Amino acid sequence: MRYFNTTGPVDAADHYCLPPLQRLDADEVMALVRDKRYFVLHAPRQTGKTSALFALRDRLNESGEYRCVYVNVEVGQSAREDVGAAMRAVLNQLNTEARFTFGDSRLADLLDGALEQAGPHDALREALTRWSQADQRPLVLLVDEIDALVGDTLVSVLRQLRAGYPHRPQGFPQSLVLCGVRNVRDYRIQAGSSADIITGGSAFNIKATSLRLGDFTEEDVLRLLEQHTDETGQRFTDEARAAIWRQTRGQPWLVNALAYDACFSHKPGRDRSRPVTAEAVMQAQERLILRRETHLDQLAFRLREARVRRVVEPLLSGGEAVDLIRPDDLEYVRDLGMITRTGPAETANPIYREVIPRELLHGEEAMIPQQTAWYIRADGTLDLERLLAAFQGFFREHSEHWVQRFDYKEAGPQLLLQAFLQRVVNGGGRIEREYGLGRGRTDMLIVWPDAEPESGSAERPAAEVDTSGRALRRYVIECRVRRKSLERTIAEGVEQTADYMDRCDAESGHLVVFDRTPDTAWNDKIFRRDAAVGNRTITVWGM
Repeated sequence: MRYFNTTGPVDAADHYCLPPLQRLDADEVMALVRDKRYFVLHAPRQTGKTSALFALRDRLNESGEYRCVYVNVEVGQSAREDVGAAMRAVLNQLNTEARFTFGDSRLADLLDGALEQAGPHDALREALTRWSQADQRPLVLLVDEIDALVGDTLVSVLRQLRAGYPHRPQGFPQSLVLCGVRNVRDYRIQAGSSADIITGGSAFNIKATSLRLGDFTEEDVLRLLEQHTDETGQRFTDEARAAIWRQTRGQPWLVNALAYDACFSHKPGRDRSRPVTAEAVMQAQERLILRRETHLDQLAFRLREARVRRVVEPLLSGGEAVDLIRPDDLEYVRDLGMITRTGPAETANPIYREVIPRELLHGEEAMIPQQTAWYIRADGTLDLERLLAAFQGFFREHSEHWVQRFDYKEAGPQLLLQAFLQRVVNGGGRIEREYGLGRGRTDMLIVWPDAEPESGSAERPAAEVDTSGRALRRYVIECRVRRKSLERTIAEGVEQTADYMDRCDAESGHLVVFDRTPDTAWNDKIFRRDAAVGNRTITVWGM
């Protein structure tokens, strides 16, 4: 039985998958190879870059016109700036891949002595020259994880490739692909521990173009899920398929991870007579986040970088000073796949939108002395007003101390509210978030199930009940920082809260206004009032 793959390159014999080269313009790639071009392929981690390189290698070799070999130079990363040790590791890996690909060990003889004769800063060029001259068929080299190399090692590799470029195809690879997370323009190579950048994209100024491997389209997602249905008979409801697309926006690892959890990891999902529902998808998402899967953990690691923080912090707070974000920082975070590739900067997909604040709060949430049971009514519903009143008191007493603990201080009040809510809501429901640059607000939707399944739940839309048939209640919280007069902030906020309630079909709405103006007394900041918008009543909480 095939399955949804979340680890390493795809293999059509084992995995549900889409033809990797279909996600690129294969005609463009083949033309670049034919025209002796060197180019870059980049995309965020776990989007299918290596699978695409393997497919390109196999197509070129099957044509009989080329010799194409793939090499992962990440093996040289542990050598850091010891260029000699890194070159030895890269050359050994190149020999291994050639033996695996062609069943030919001649490369070992050609490489023998290259490091000693040419020295570490010319060994790779010398080895590739020898190998190119050993066969009339042009050599094509696919270099993966190039940006795993650092400092002098990366400089040396790029400059050796540039030095051999004029001698292609008889004396150097006809075509070469550098593949990594970042575009070559962003190779910011530093000297040792110094922050001074000693070179950048100019170290590989022979590149013809940079190709970006995109995410799945909605059609791709549906085709992938259909493979599982065709082979097992288990179907995804229309709502479930829409939820997978909506929550992942086609990020390949996330698509596969959600589907694998819902159909293989989670025991009820292994019953092939049981369709996968939207609520099962959302529960799978929560399990992925709580397990801190490697893909999501890598995302969390990036949040510590200053360049990422300068973009993500105003994103979380709804900051309006978009023009203060450095363009190269914005492009860097786009290349990492954390935010949308084009248009206004927004989190790339709803799952990342959930992961980012929760990772920033990891550890902090556990230190908040709140229990879910304190806010559950006798009928099992969530007493959100009591919960927000408790946060109001907590914020007044502890906010100054807590916000200073956050690396992302500009978004500190919003993060503290989310930590407080997450501490309680995780005990039975979930929180969905919306935020972005220039929005001026952060929106949260709390989804909470009733205590018991309700009669007639089978007739209700899947989005309105959980997998146990319990009705799902929805509560909206909009969070704003006062940047104008208080009354204008409230007036704008309640209108937007009402709109959000309509979109989410929520039964109650709450507007939280953080007043960070200096010298304002807490007695003036803390209040609770109701505001009417049409036939809706919004509760406003001042903090």
